[in-house]
Amino acid sequence: MRLWQQPVSVADLTRGSLDTAVSHLGIEYLQVGDDFITARVPVDARTKQPFGLLHGGVSVVLAETLGSVAANLACPAGCHAVGLDINANHLRGVTSGWVTGTTRAVHLGRTTQVWQIDMVNDAGEPTCVSRITMAVLAPR
Repeated sequence: MRLWQQPVSVADLTRGSLDTAVSHLGIEYLQVGDDFITARVPVDARTKQPFGLLHGGVSVVLAETLGSVAANLACPAGCHAVGLDINANHLRGVTSGWVTGTTRAVHLGRTTQVWQIDMVNDAGEPTCVSRITMAVLAPR
């Protein structure tokens, strides 16, 4: 079942992220499925912390990007979603390559949504798992 309340493509998401933290960090959207969105972030000088690992905050930026975009696409017409809470469990350090995240809905309610974001390294090993809770706001 398609969750999105409006047509959307990878090109649409990429265009909407120009000149934002998403584009500055090199995040790339990869796929929009009927009930998921996938994007990746490079592990490079822009995204590493001083010890040479992908910065945990960058994993959270990828998670929040995916969860927020998905939540807004799943909102009824005229509504929009804003973040209430996000958490992340960092499971494995990454020193090079890409981290790819995929978001899927856990709960789509009238006033809140919860999205799970699973992130993996180039070998497909889990690096981080995150959940974001979004408030669904009605038009004013």
